[in-house]
Amino acid sequence: MKADPTGVLTGAHYLDGDYACGEGAMAAGCRFVAGYPITPSTEVVERIARRFPTIGGTFIQMEDELASMAAVVGASWTGTKSMTVTSGPGFSLMMENIGLAAMMETPCVVVDVQRGGPSTGLPTMVGQSDVMQARWGSHGDYEVIVLCPQSPQEAFDLTIEAFNLSEIYRVPVLLLLDECVGHMTEKVVIPEAQEISVEPRRLTSKPPEEFEPYRLNGKPVPEFARAGDGYRFHTTGLTHDERGYPVMSVECQETCVRRLVDKIRDNADEIVRFEEHDTEDAEVVVVAFGITARVARLAVETARQRGIRVGFLRLIALWPFPEKRIHELAGSVGSFLVVEINYGQMVLEVERCAAGRARVSGLFHGGGGVHDPEAIVEAIVEAAS
Repeated sequence: MKADPTGVLTGAHYLDGDYACGEGAMAAGCRFVAGYPITPSTEVVERIARRFPTIGGTFIQMEDELASMAAVVGASWTGTKSMTVTSGPGFSLMMENIGLAAMMETPCVVVDVQRGGPSTGLPTMVGQSDVMQARWGSHGDYEVIVLCPQSPQEAFDLTIEAFNLSEIYRVPVLLLLDECVGHMTEKVVIPEAQEISVEPRRLTSKPPEEFEPYRLNGKPVPEFARAGDGYRFHTTGLTHDERGYPVMSVECQETCVRRLVDKIRDNADEIVRFEEHDTEDAEVVVVAFGITARVARLAVETARQRGIRVGFLRLIALWPFPEKRIHELAGSVGSFLVVEINYGQMVLEVERCAAGRARVSGLFHGGGGVHDPEAIVEAIVEAAS
């Protein structure tokens, strides 16, 4: 095990998903993390807290999750790549400031290692019930990007991707691990630093007297100016104009919020990520994400060996949702089977996008463990019939 001069570890390592996520954040250039301990995510910041002193980063344990998210928003406005880490109950507390980050167009990353809920629920056991909260948890209209790894290797890779997307679109990006992915230990290969694609903060080249913080200049995302660099500007959670000043009008609301939504929706084809297998001849397509995708993949292989024409669609980006692909598949397959560790959240999106052109069913449970692969096989057989 070795580190290059930037502090990025390289080579093959035996890491759990939480540690891999922490290493991915550091490789992406994250140098500020604020958080509050909560199972099963604490190992992410334990890793970061040990490693940050060697690479010039700052970790601070805040008094709670509300303060943690507020600190991340503030740190990002200094130009520092920033992140926080939590699980279900803390994720709920962060939602107000996640909405603030969306309105202020603050690039940052929020890691949620999901556990069984609601409330305190099952702190040390797996769940996948935060996917709708990730999309709709804060009030009002806004868009975020949500990525969902299925392995420690992807926990590393998608953390870097989360930071890159946050910089490109100036938006909070959420990384939804689950307890199984966070705590499983596997081989993680970390490339040399120069082989890792890292998106820099896109700072304005305009002089301070010409800069307005929310003027687009022909682009969907405004340029960024760091606090402390001599730029005089105002940024707020209120509906604001191009100068960042509050304007309480229907017209400004339409202009301001419409752009927050459209900068993601109009670029959804560039953001959507999924993995697809054997859908060309499928009569059933199984849809899954996170740790459930690994179990479902085994069930799909077993069902195909038994002669059932079944395909597989793994969601890597949960939001934006792959609406177009689901709608296309609905025109050629008989049914979808959505497997998730909750009582039916993503199945509603599949049903919406299938738009009645294919049957949609689900296999659910409330958390605490993964599905029995044979139960998924039985559900595939039933869906095919």
